[in-house]
Amino acid sequence: MKFLGKKGQLGIGNLLPIGITFVVLAIALGLGATVLDSVQDGQTTGSYASNITTDGLSSVEEVSSWMPTIALVVVAVVIIGLVMLFMRNR
Repeated sequence: MKFLGKKGQLGIGNLLPIGITFVVLAIALGLGATVLDSVQDGQTTGSYASNITTDGLSSVEEVSSWMPTIALVVVAVVIIGLVMLFMRNR
């Protein structure tokens, strides 16, 4: 399975692998947040371990907040590529 077409173009056939990648990434971020939250519950407030876990949770939240933007950019690139492909073949 090739990600790029003959001339490095994204096509409709590439949407499924991109979609699966986003689903797997979302599941991994969700599981990571769940694990960090459960680990944090068993720690003493203000300890080094608690502070590291809090930083990890905020990092996972930051990465998760960028997912819609990344998805929008990928879809826009695919749409622009398809429009340019159809315009060129006219």
